[in-house]
Amino acid sequence: MNAAREAVAAVVDPEIRVITIADLGILRSVEVEPDTGRVVVTITPTYTGCPAMDVIRADIRRALAVAGHPDAEVRTVHSPAWSTDWITDAGRAKLAAAGIAPPAPVRRDGVVPLTLAVRCPRCGSPETEQLSRFGSTACKALWRCRACSEPFDHVKAL
Repeated sequence: MNAAREAVAAVVDPEIRVITIADLGILRSVEVEPDTGRVVVTITPTYTGCPAMDVIRADIRRALAVAGHPDAEVRTVHSPAWSTDWITDAGRAKLAAAGIAPPAPVRRDGVVPLTLAVRCPRCGSPETEQLSRFGSTACKALWRCRACSEPFDHVKAL
């Protein structure tokens, strides 16, 4: 992995600080133009109106400047649309370790299954209940474990 890719891949998501944009799956590519050496980064938001994208773009530019690439371009593409299936296994593990329930995989036919129960990321119990369809960010829902009584966020499957 080149230095530019490593610098960008290490950028942390500003809303879910335990996961990088690479682990979240929004980092699509990091390319260095051979004739100019300019870095072009392509990202896809988790959803079209995601308020974190401006911060992510600024953090990418800052990371690249520190890595010696002050003239970088960050492109945002919406197609194909981001899916929670793009979250890496390492990202899912980081979410769970931070007490955030990772999303279930989306079916390959494009149908997003209805989430009836989510295992508690703290104790593993399936005895949970949804408190709110929206958690600390729009892409998460707030749940509570009936076994250990702890509240937790659950990343919604998309």
